[in-house]
Formats: sequence, C-alpha cells, structure tokens
Amino acid sequence: MADMTPTEGKVVRQIEYYFGDHNLPRDKFLKEQLQLDDGWVKVDTMLQFNRLKSLTTDSAVIIGALQKSKTGLLEISEDKTKIRRSAEKPIPEINEDYKDAMKNKSVYIKGFPLETTLDEILEWTTGKGQAENIQMRRNLQRQFKGSVFLCFDTEEAAKAFLGREDIKSFKDNELLVLSREAYHAKKAEERKQHKAESKAKAKHNKDETEKQTEEKEMGLLLEEQTGCLLKFSGELDQVSREDFHTLFSGHGKIKWVDFTRGAKEGTLLFDGKAKEALDKATEAKGGTLQIKEDDVAWELLEGDVEKEVLKKMIQAQQESYTRTKGRGREKFGGRGGGRGGGRRGGRGRGGRDQNRSHFQGKKTKFEDDNGDDGPPSPKKRAREDASADAPEAKVTKTENGS
Repeated sequence: MADMTPTEGKVVRQIEYYFGDHNLPRDKFLKEQLQLDDGWVKVDTMLQFNRLKSLTTDSAVIIGALQKSKTGLLEISEDKTKIRRSAEKPIPEINEDYKDAMKNKSVYIKGFPLETTLDEILEWTTGKGQAENIQMRRNLQRQFKGSVFLCFDTEEAAKAFLGREDIKSFKDNELLVLSREAYHAKKAEERKQHKAESKAKAKHNKDETEKQTEEKEMGLLLEEQTGCLLKFSGELDQVSREDFHTLFSGHGKIKWVDFTRGAKEGTLLFDGKAKEALDKATEAKGGTLQIKEDDVAWELLEGDVEKEVLKKMIQAQQESYTRTKGRGREKFGGRGGGRGGGRRGGRGRGGRDQNRSHFQGKKTKFEDDNGDDGPPSPKKRAREDASADAPEAKVTKTENGS
C-alpha cells in the first residue's frame, strides 16, 4: 500500500476486512449478497456500510484503491462495478480449527485512553503487521474499555508482533500486551482468585456476625443470671455434687454445680436468687449451714467477679454442647452436668433428675432433646454442597470500524 493515498489505504483495509476471514464467515447480510450473483457484490451495495461510506461515497475511488492492493483477496469485475472474494481464497468454515486459528492469530492489548478512536489504533498498528480485525472492547453502555483484541492475518504475524519493542506504549500510556491464550489464562486465574477472596470475605462476615450474636446472647444470659451465684469453700474431701442438692432441697433449685470432688472450693448456680436460697437453708439449719458437719464458707458473688465466673460457666457448657453434638447432649443442671459432663442417665456431677432445668438464653439453646440440632441428612448435605460457577460473559462482537 506504499503507493496509495491515506484515504485509499483506509478504503482497502476496510473492504478487505468485510471480505476477510474474520468477518465474512459471520456476516449474514454480506453472505446473502454473495448468493445472488455468483459471489459478486455491487460497489453501490458496499456503500451501504457506514464505515466505508464515511471514508468515501465515490465508487471510482474504491475501485482505484482496490486495484493497487497486493493481497490478492478481491477480484474486480470487467465493468468495474462489482467485487468478489477470490476463488483461490475460499471462505473458511466456522469450526474448531477456525476458532483455534483465530485465537492463535489474536493478541490482547490494554491501556489505551478511553477517548481513543479506531483510526488512531489503526494508525498505531501500521507497519507492525497485517491486521485483519481490531475489536474495540466495550462495556454494557457501549463505552470503550481501553482494551482491544487485534487479529492478524497469520499466526506468525501475531508472534512477530508480540516480539516487537515498539508496542509497549501508546501516547505515553503504558500498554499490557498478551497473546489471546495468555489473556484467557490470566482471566481464569483472576476469576479463581476473586472467587477465593469472595469466599474468604463471606466466611469472615459470617464469623463476625456469629461472634456478635454470641456476644449479644452472652450479655443477655449474664443479665438474666445476675444474683444467682454462690461460692463455697472449705474442707470438702468427702463432699459430692449430690450433697449440695440435698443441702438446698426445698430452699432453692440448683441449675449447675461447678465443683470437682476433692477440691477446696466451687460455685453453685441457682434458678433464682442465691441469697434467698442461702438465707432459707441457713435458717432451716439453725443459723449455721454445714455439709456433713463440716464448716463451709459461703460467699455471694457480685459485680465483675460474678460476671466473669458466670461467663466461664456458660462457655464450659457451650464447649460441652459442641463436643457431644450429634450423639446426644447433656442438659445444663442434669445428671450429666458439672465441669466436664458425665454419662447420660448416670449419677453424675450435675445434680438430680427431678430438679434439673434447662439453661438457655433468649435465642441460644445449649441442650438438645435428641432432635433438632443433629447433623444434616445426606440429601440436605448434597443440596448445601451443590454449586456451579456461572458461565463466562460473552464478549460482544464489534465489527471493525462499526
């Protein structure tokens, strides 16, 4: 095209794009025209294409420009009113081989200013290889995204382009240039990374929500149990949890006994005010409350000390609940209660069956009646585990020059 004027060069490039391997197999209108007259298309018909019409409306200019082309892609009729694709260059069939060829002949370039025009990009590519198509990538609002797919006439031309040193910038803008295959690999990795980050973020948000919920429920539980703790200490070598239930029987209901046999101290959690239970039991015993005739020091817990002890009790029960989930859980204050739990149904460290009560917050239930909180069924697990990635968004085809 060395002897062509700038306008003639643009005309030839545009018409050869219309009849080229990249566009013609996909161009329904032009393929219909080929069926009408043994592949011939009138120049006047070609002037219906907006991009060509913006370059010239003179059919003589079009014919004159095509006569100077050296590609051999097009033939000109004797009366110089029609053109057609050369019979020596059959129209390729769109199949897997065709798609692979298009991919291998294409490169991805990113970094063009958003106001860049197609003509500016065409001018930038001049002398860098024979381009069949430039697809300016656009968003849903049809705005240029600053990146293009540049398809060359051969795979060798694309490889040669990637090896050039003068493709790293455009008007002082740094460009990212990749083969199309490398581009798709990069996008796949970015999608994978984005998915992992989204999953991690969702988990973090879920954990934070659960933490806030637990803290809120813990606060409610602490408020509900205020004034219910009674600490005891003394020589308690022969004392069991059952002895505390016996001592306060009829005076107050014990929900939880935090005591290990042989220890010197422990704590009782009452279903009600601890002071009331202590006063009633002391009065019933004549003013001195002993266990098995051994002296015991009793102390009502209040303020921050009370909250801290109660918080540890609740956390211990929650941990016990988690350990036994799925195989039957102990009831807070029942025979399996106490620090560390015990066998279901056995005489344990938590108290009597007839006096046991459920210890729960307004929303969080710490025990289970062998029913609602067990592991999900196989069918439910299958539903929860099933997932499918959404298909990739299709890249909108953009006609060269449209």
